[in-house]
Amino acid sequence: MAWIYLIVAALFEVGWPIGLKLAQTPNSIAKCLWIIFAIIAMTLSGVFLFFAQKQIPIGTAYAIWTGLGTIGTFCIGIIFFNDATSLLRFFGVFLILSGVIILKLAH
Repeated sequence: MAWIYLIVAALFEVGWPIGLKLAQTPNSIAKCLWIIFAIIAMTLSGVFLFFAQKQIPIGTAYAIWTGLGTIGTFCIGIIFFNDATSLLRFFGVFLILSGVIILKLAH
């Protein structure tokens, strides 16, 4: 169950940078709603990480949490926000994913 908590934490970890990105709007109501969304995502991400760390070592849990959050945010940035792409950027994400996989296998 701890690994499920960690995956859910990583999904919420992707939510807060998206919320902050979408808060960059001139509409003050939308800005406030997206900031609230980001705060809720941060909170839930932390809560699920807390539950995951009850069974997964802190270093492993934190590295996987941030790694999956980074990969998810990277992909959403490219797909929805037209972030720049290059082979070197994709290689960097591949290295992060490799590290996440190795940490999981070594647990």
